[in-house]
Amino acid sequence: MDEAMKSRAIINSVPDTKVSFNDMVIKACALALKKHPKINSQWKEDAIIINHHVSIGVAVAVEDGLVVPVLPFTDGMSLSQIGASVRDLAGRAKNKKLLPTEMEGSTFTISNLGMFGITEFNSIINQPNSAILSVGAIVEKPVVKDGQIVVGNTMMLSLACDHRTIDGATGAQFLQTLKQYIENPVTMLA
Repeated sequence: MDEAMKSRAIINSVPDTKVSFNDMVIKACALALKKHPKINSQWKEDAIIINHHVSIGVAVAVEDGLVVPVLPFTDGMSLSQIGASVRDLAGRAKNKKLLPTEMEGSTFTISNLGMFGITEFNSIINQPNSAILSVGAIVEKPVVKDGQIVVGNTMMLSLACDHRTIDGATGAQFLQTLKQYIENPVTMLA
């Protein structure tokens, strides 16, 4: 996460710009889902639906449990648009002001417990989506860079897949692409 941390600091140095690491993960997922459309699918009794649009649901903890507001057409949003939308939706979710229609239509879900210090966990798929990404906290730990052991910032991601629509190899390819975007955030701006 070292490059992501540097990139976020530069992005947030722009006046009136506030981008979180979660916003960066959302953007990276939207781009990776376009490259791996099978992950952006839904299981129906009579068919598997491959969605051509990306609408990411973002799990938000509220007093009464969990709600999942949706960012429609996330793949067409900039990092700053994602950040503003997530802040708005999460704030309204906590104040019980979300409309039911704002929690419909997700094609993929992200659950982030990093802000609670949780390093890794496994989420339950938000039906009818075929996958959900669990995002853990950024932690410092020893890593190997250029043959040397140094302190680096790492983050654990876990992908739960419905194996009726997604096999393990397809999930792994998606995670590889996601990792490339997150570790090289400048590639998300192209």
